[in-house]
Parts: sequence; structure tokens; C-alpha cells
Amino acid sequence: MKRNLIAIATFALCLFALLLVVKPDSATPAALAATRRVRSCGTVHPSGKQADEIQNSYLKFKAARNAALSATGSITIPVYFHVINRGKGIQNGDVPDRMIRAQIKVLNEAYDGTTGGAATAFRFELAGITRTTNEAWYNMGFGSNDERAAKSALHQGGADALNFYTANLGGNLLGWATFPWSYHAKPELDGVVCLFSSLPGGTAVPYDEGDTGTHEVGHWLGLYHTFQGGCSTNNDYIDDTPAEFVPAFDCPVGRDTCTRYPGLDPITNFMDYTDDSCMFQFTADQAFRADGMFAQYRQ
Repeated sequence: MKRNLIAIATFALCLFALLLVVKPDSATPAALAATRRVRSCGTVHPSGKQADEIQNSYLKFKAARNAALSATGSITIPVYFHVINRGKGIQNGDVPDRMIRAQIKVLNEAYDGTTGGAATAFRFELAGITRTTNEAWYNMGFGSNDERAAKSALHQGGADALNFYTANLGGNLLGWATFPWSYHAKPELDGVVCLFSSLPGGTAVPYDEGDTGTHEVGHWLGLYHTFQGGCSTNNDYIDDTPAEFVPAFDCPVGRDTCTRYPGLDPITNFMDYTDDSCMFQFTADQAFRADGMFAQYRQ
């Protein structure tokens, strides 16, 4: 379905090329924020020496494994879902079980390649659901005392367990996540946090198909944004994602912000900022990196 939408968009772009001038980076976060919430992720990427150390460790692992990816679906990740609300009813963030099950389904289809991208080693299995009514936690901001309090109270499982928190996030964010190498320093803070209305069937259009969860779990598995590093050799440390200068919004087919580097911007990648209906894939190198990061830091 998503790939069909991309094909239709491509056809329309070609058909009206003589009439329309497409400016890839005209849809800035500031411009879009005036009309609706845009995809914005609070996950903090490492930089400088730390990023180099993480990459060097990963490359040693990759060499030792001879670039052999674990079998598709061979690693089952238990998911503890923590629904933080301000009262009963979905309008208060109390998402029903059906939306939680739908989110797990979205994760499995994204990570096993069903949607059209590379298959990864991961499958997700719902291990439990908690429901907490706490208005302060419900409106948590990234890095806030409320976030720390909520996670410290609710976190379950070990390094290989995914704690998935939903709330009405502050700062106009759709979500954020912790990276795998951060686990041992602060295990109680590990996990992903998503806007409750971004779950499948939610009201955060066009981010209502569950791919905010897909994106944040990508970080939890060690993947960076596709635009990390901009137009550079390292970029996001993934060989098969073309360089991208800044995040893409909506679904700008044909966008190319790094013309000196091969390939168009990877707008259909789950680690960009496009609409849920636009993103449908991980790449083969992303699949291997996630496998390696999980093995090094979470197994």
C-alpha cells in the first residue's frame, strides 16, 4: 500500500513537472508547525569521540561476524507497554488494547520486511501492559523529572526487553528513545516514549499508522536518523542510505539535498521524518547494524 502511494506520487510529479517547481527543503519544521504537529524526535545522537568509538566497536563486530546477519525473526523482543494517562478514555491517553496490539503488528511487519524493506532479525511479542493515571507523567517532557520518575517506577525486564511508554508528550515531540549503549549506565531509563495518538488508529494525522514507534525502536536498536551528519562521508554510518542534509517532511518524491553524493534522499526510510504513509523500509545495512548493536549491548 505504501509503495503504491509512492509510485502514484512519482507519476504525478513527472506529469506536472512543467507546471510545478518542487523545493525539497521548503517544508521546514517552522512552516509546518504553524498548521500541524510535525515529526520531531527528541533522541540525542552521540557525536565526536563517542560516535567514533561506537562505530569502531561495531566494525570489529561486523568483521568478526563476516557480515552474517542473524536469521529473520530469530530474536524475540518482549515488549512491556506502559500506558500513562490522565483518566479513562482514549481522549485522555488511555489507549485501548486493540491499539497496542496493532502497534506490535506494525513493528513486526516493519522489521520482518513485510512492508517492502530489508528483513531484520527481530520480532516483537507483547509481554505485558500497565496503565497509570498520573497527569504530571502524562505530560512528560524529554529528560524531565516526570520522565525519570515514570520510568523508574514502571520499567520491567532487562537489556533485551523493550519498554514502550505512551503519553501526551511535551515540546511538540512525537517521541524519543535511548540507544543500546546507554543501557548499563542507566538501565531504569531504557526504552522508547511515543505520543499516545501516534499509535495505529490514533488522531496524530499523518503520523497515525504506528511508525513513530517503528522509528523510535530503530534508535533503541542503534540506528541513527538518515540525515545524521548531513552531507558527509560518515552521514548516518550506514553505507546503503544516501546522504541527506536535513530531515524530509510530508513525502517529497525526488528530493536530493546532497547533490554531490550519489542517490536521492532516503525519504521512504523509517529513520527519516516523513509521513507514516511515506516510510516503509529499512536497508540491509541498517538491519545488520541493528543486529550488531543488539548483540553487543543487549544480549
